[in-house]
Amino acid sequence: MLPPELPPLPALTRAEAELIDRYLEVVDLLGRINPARTRHTYGGLRAAQALVGRASALRDALALMHQRGESELHAATLARALRVLGGERRAGRVGVPPSTGR
Repeated sequence: MLPPELPPLPALTRAEAELIDRYLEVVDLLGRINPARTRHTYGGLRAAQALVGRASALRDALALMHQRGESELHAATLARALRVLGGERRAGRVGVPPSTGR
C-alpha cells in the first residue's frame, strides 16, 4: 500500500521557495540543538556550528527578496507550503516537550 499523496505545494516564486527551504533548515537545526530533546552534546554542537551558515543563507534569501522589491510576504501561501513540507512537525521539535508529570 502506498502512503497517502501529499497535497501539492502552492505556487511560489523562486525567492519564496528559497526562503521556505532555508527557514526549514534553520528550524531543523534548532530542533537538534534543543536541550530538552537531546541526550548528547556532540550532536547539538554540530547543529549549532551548522546553524551559523544556515542562518546566513536565510538572511541572504530575505535580503534578495527585499532587493528585488518583494516587500510583502504572502503569509497564507507560505504557511500552506510549510504545512505540506512538514513545518508544523519540524517546528514542534524546537519547543519544550510537554511535562511528563514528574
